[in-house]
Order: sequence, then C-alpha cells, then structure tokens
Amino acid sequence: MSRPDLNLLVTLDVLLAEGSVARAARKLRLSPSAMSRALARLRETTGDPLLVRAGRGLVPTPRAAELRERVRHLVEDGEAVLRPTEQLDLRKLERTFTLRSRDGFVETFGPALLAHIAREAPGVRLYFLPKPDKDSTPLREGTVDLEIGVVGDSMGPEVRAQALFRDRFIGVVRAGHPLSKGKMTAARYAAGQHIAVSRRRLNKGPIDEALQRLGLERSIATFVGSFPAALVLARASDLIATVPKRQTAYLSDGMYEFALPFDQPELDISLLWHPRLDADPAHRWLRGCVRDVCAERMAHRQPESPREVRRPSRGFDS
Repeated sequence: MSRPDLNLLVTLDVLLAEGSVARAARKLRLSPSAMSRALARLRETTGDPLLVRAGRGLVPTPRAAELRERVRHLVEDGEAVLRPTEQLDLRKLERTFTLRSRDGFVETFGPALLAHIAREAPGVRLYFLPKPDKDSTPLREGTVDLEIGVVGDSMGPEVRAQALFRDRFIGVVRAGHPLSKGKMTAARYAAGQHIAVSRRRLNKGPIDEALQRLGLERSIATFVGSFPAALVLARASDLIATVPKRQTAYLSDGMYEFALPFDQPELDISLLWHPRLDADPAHRWLRGCVRDVCAERMAHRQPESPREVRRPSRGFDS
C-alpha cells in the first residue's frame, strides 16, 4: 500500500476552515488552479467529495465535518513537533495567561501563585476566569490557557490532564453554632437548614443522594452559585454550607468545620490544557508553577482529626 501524502493534511485543514478554494489558495499562497488540483487529490485519497457546491459557495460533506477537528489537531501536533525548542528567558518573558478555575482556587492558591510568578517572570500576568462548566471548548479554541478542575464526561478526549491534589467536601458553620458541640451524626447534619451550591439550579446533588441512601433528606433554605457565597451566608447565619475543604481553606477562617458523617468520594483536582501547548516552553513553565504552588500549600496543611476540626483564624501566608 502506497503511503499517503501527509502534506495534504495541511491543505485539507485550510480548506475545511475556509470553506472556499479561493480563500484557501490565498492563505497557502497557491494559485486557485493548484488548490483545485489539491482538492481533487484529497477527494481521490479519501474517497469523498469533501466540499460540494451549494449556491455560490461550498459546504462540507458529513465526512468532511467529521474530519474537521481531527485534522486540525493532527496539523497542530505536527507543527508542535517540528517547532524548534526556544531558550526561555523568564526575566524577559512578557505574556498574559488565562487560567479558568472553580470557586475558591483563586482565593486559596492565587496569592502564592502570583508571588511565585512575580519572582521568576515579572513580565507575566495571569487573567483569572471563573469556570461555570466543564466544557473544553475554551481550551480547544485557545481563549483559555489552563484550567483547574475535575475531569468530567463533557471534557474533550484530546485535553491533557495532570493531577494536582485530592479534595473532599466538609460541613462549615459559624463559630458557636449548635452543630459545633456534641457528636456529629448524619441525622443532626440533615436536620439543619442548608445552603445548596448549584450552577445549574439542580434541586438534588451528590450530598442529597448520599443522605437518601441513609433514609434522610436535608432541608434547603437557599441556593447560591458559588462556594464563597455559601460561606459568606453561613458565617452570618445558622445555615450550613457544604464545600470542598482545600479549595475554600482560607475562606472559612474562624468558622467551625466538620467532616461529613457519611461516605462521600474524594475529588481529584487536575490541571487541564490543550495538547497544542504541550511543547510551548512558557506554558510548560507555567504548568510547573501551578504544580509547585499546589504541592507547597498541601504540604503546609495541618493534620486533622477524622471527624471534626476547629481551625483558628489565620491569614493567607500563615
């Protein structure tokens, strides 16, 4: 079997992106006739028309639509392989990276991450964005450089992931709350008034499902869209907030924390990025900064009892 001409991948990528022989020819600096011949070769190689006439323009066939993302990733990976390695001068690096994360990451890890970056690369800036969902489109389109979160089913299969730390949900109430005294049980927890955190306005979540297996149901007093908002409300009321411990560690200073008195799986918090940035020296350096800061913060956490812990008030750098 003859080996296909891999140069056709670049041609196909541009044709599918432009949807026009003339525009693709201009982008690749070819004549329209040369691009037409390349399209003919692609049709012969793939056994599909790929682009067909519709009025004055061309539209992709189902086969072409199926290939569009795959071809784009193949071309990007090939360019990354052939790109020469640059010698990174962090003192001269000037770049803005966009980092998308879930509630609490910026508050807990942001100050240390910014200080770490400022020491090594003063010309680098971070643009923190909230993460309202697990859609990987911003990573694929390049509008986001890095994400922090849990790998979900909606995450694109090409997205790279590296574990940062494990987290778990805990209960948090104001200092002096009735739940801060006595043994914590699932029944006592369920009997209180709760703050539910839901980005999609769901009435039931994993906490409710765990309680249901025990024959219990909690009463939801209010819904909020973020964990920091839940902690603000809990601090000023008798409501109970259920939040991820490590990502909200510095938001609950002076409040009473307790381990949930029923089984809940731990969360694997990961660093996520698109493979086209794998070989980028500056991006690789930034990934290392995030890993180092998270590891340092986790190492400085104090040991805790298996059920309840009363944390003294402290600042970000203690």
